[in-house]
Amino acid sequence: MSRVISVPPFTFIHILNNNTNISQIEIGPKNFALQTNEVLITEPCPMVKVPPGHYCIILNPMRYIQVIQIMEISKYEAGKFCELKMGQSEVRLNGEPFPLYPGESLYGAENFGKTSKDYSSAIKPLPVIPANHALSVTALVDHDDGGVVRRAGDMWHIEGPITYIPTVEAEINKIVEPVVIKMDQVLRLSAKQDCIDSSGRRRVTGEEWYITEQGAYLQGVHENFLGLEEKITLTPDTGYHLGATERLTDFMGKHRLPGEAWLVTGEQTDLIIPQIEQSLVLYRLSITEIFQVNKRDACLLTYIIIVPGEKLESGIQNTRILSADETLVLQAIEDFTDDLEEVVFSEEVIRKAGDRWMITGPLEYIPPIHVKILSQRVAVPLSKNEGIYIQNIRTGEVRSVMGQCSYMLQEWEELWAKILSDDVEELLSGSGEIRKLAYYEQSIDPKILQGRNKTRVVTYRCPGNTAVQVYNYQKKTARVIFGPDLVILGPHENFNVLSLSAGKPKVPNALKSLCLLLGPDFITDIIEVETSDHARLQIKIAFNNYFEIDSEHEEKIFAVPDFIGFACNQIGGKIRGAIAQVPFDKFHRNSLQVIQYAVFGVNSSKLQFDVNNLVITSLDVQSIEPVDRKMRDSLSKSVQMAIEISTSSVEAAASHEAQRNEQIAKGNLERQKLANERNSERERTKLLELCAMTAAVESTGQAKAEAQANAEKTLIECHSEIEAAKLKAEAMTIEHNAKLLSQIQMRRYEIDYLRKENELELNRTKRMAAIEINNFENKVNALGVETLKAMARAGPETKIKLLQSVGLESMLVTDGNNPINLFNTSNGLIGASQTS
Repeated sequence: MSRVISVPPFTFIHILNNNTNISQIEIGPKNFALQTNEVLITEPCPMVKVPPGHYCIILNPMRYIQVIQIMEISKYEAGKFCELKMGQSEVRLNGEPFPLYPGESLYGAENFGKTSKDYSSAIKPLPVIPANHALSVTALVDHDDGGVVRRAGDMWHIEGPITYIPTVEAEINKIVEPVVIKMDQVLRLSAKQDCIDSSGRRRVTGEEWYITEQGAYLQGVHENFLGLEEKITLTPDTGYHLGATERLTDFMGKHRLPGEAWLVTGEQTDLIIPQIEQSLVLYRLSITEIFQVNKRDACLLTYIIIVPGEKLESGIQNTRILSADETLVLQAIEDFTDDLEEVVFSEEVIRKAGDRWMITGPLEYIPPIHVKILSQRVAVPLSKNEGIYIQNIRTGEVRSVMGQCSYMLQEWEELWAKILSDDVEELLSGSGEIRKLAYYEQSIDPKILQGRNKTRVVTYRCPGNTAVQVYNYQKKTARVIFGPDLVILGPHENFNVLSLSAGKPKVPNALKSLCLLLGPDFITDIIEVETSDHARLQIKIAFNNYFEIDSEHEEKIFAVPDFIGFACNQIGGKIRGAIAQVPFDKFHRNSLQVIQYAVFGVNSSKLQFDVNNLVITSLDVQSIEPVDRKMRDSLSKSVQMAIEISTSSVEAAASHEAQRNEQIAKGNLERQKLANERNSERERTKLLELCAMTAAVESTGQAKAEAQANAEKTLIECHSEIEAAKLKAEAMTIEHNAKLLSQIQMRRYEIDYLRKENELELNRTKRMAAIEINNFENKVNALGVETLKAMARAGPETKIKLLQSVGLESMLVTDGNNPINLFNTSNGLIGASQTS
């Protein structure tokens, strides 16, 4: 390490003398040579420069000993005769750059001079407090603040506009912004501790009060902001309930007791300003509207007048206006005479408590207090093939009404909901597993997919070539509907749900269906049989079927609920019986003949079941497989050997073909290699030519490249200077625009201030004029009209009497239109006489 340290201008270093254990500071520019007993403890660091409008805090600042004031040496040369004020601080503002003496440090940048040379975090701007703002400050130690003694922990506000210079005795908390109180608002405050508010009134801890003056209000240091509250504006049709928690005198001059509530309406005042004075608290109970009852409206009052403690029952109720297709179902709460019926029928109708009756429109109806409206009904429009279920609540009878019509329920009738089983609901909606879904899609009603209306008559579209059975539980009868047709269920009817077998082999009750397919159709099943030599086989069969319809006994086709399972069991039993009598070899050779003979017999081509008129027309054997695993394995082995033989022959042919293709490919590969070598030599020749040309260019182009590089360097430098000039111009433009914008904002604020000041002066003038007018009117009202008339006539009457006394009673000068009296003449005479 070099013992000579170069200290640039405006930098400093700290040197420690190991013999004396004293540190010293050296200021640049200079080259400082370290002695053998000296150690560099701080590398060259820049001096601290505080810009205008900023400050910094020095911890453990140094102070000069008295000897320094006597010696005629510079400040920095006398640094060796100074000492530190440990534990103290010092605020430094804008001035000449200064170094940090050994032991000093910057608050906020304690590592400056040790591990860092950046002190920007320690330089802070001076707090600028705008107008109507304040700076909250807390005293750290006891001190004298311009003649005011501050104690540690005291808080106070410094109001703007001002630039605050911080001190080490006080800590800056925050800038307090004003609260803007609008025209229809008041500010609610409370005291954090005993204090004096802005109006000079003493407040105790916890006390609350309101500020009603409009404008910006600066919150005190011991004032707690509770919020802005809106003034309560009353209109002619609204009121307000007020309540007192302690004794108070309201704005009308009435004394109120604790717990008392009263009503204030828009007729009494148009504005309620919240106030909190000492122990008085006004609080809001509820807003009361003055209910306007229109010509066609009505309301039922629980009490007579809406005052505190009273309420409306069911609110304002509109007049029931009924059209021609609407009715009201009414019930009497107590005995009364029906005025409406008296007007309509010209006779007195007495209603007993509990009576039900119905009135039909068109009319306007206001229910009396003795009548309860049970429901308002509308005529139900029904199109063709639509209907509703209706129940008589007197007798309990249920019936259905079908369209095309519009039906109005009577007062003793109600809509009746028909409940169906889950299976029927699922089949009607088409969400269940339906046999031959594509065929039955036409039977699904789109309206049911969105949810069935249980009061509507249930309908079902029976597809063509199908039959549906409906059972009436009241009459204990059944009827059959053949498709295509529309099935309409009565109130006591329900569908006969078919529970059919499905799957291969058939599984009972695996399929639900409402309609029976009449055929022709086919059924597929797998049955297990055993030959006479005990060979067990699985046979997959398919047979066609249809139903023969007997017009006299149509319900016979529904005699067997599961016709599929019945047919499969009957046919399977016949096949098992026939195969059990023949050996496996015979059955294997004549399987189709054996099965058809077992089902249809010798001379017949169909099989009919008399129990439900089901006819089987033809039968097909789709597959026969042994059930025994050993037999199945032996058959599979024989089949596998045949497959292996055929596979070997195919593999031999494929191997020969592959060898031939391989030889062809090798020949093509050798030919391609030769072509590639020829092309490679041709490209190598071109490469050598290019290398020779490159060497020539390289030898002659170095000077040219250097010249081009120099030219580009010069061009880049010129462009950089141009860009720098542009950026400087843009910076100056931005700064000018910012200053211009600031001046525009200041002028705008001044204009707004003058406008508001003029508005306030105009309002004051208007109010003074109103006060003068009221004063004059009060004086006139106090004196009276007759008194004023008498005062006005007092002068002329006196003059007339004086003229009469001197004999000038009728001396009047007139032109026939406007008489002129001689009062002025009398005034002259009287004045002359008084002078003489």
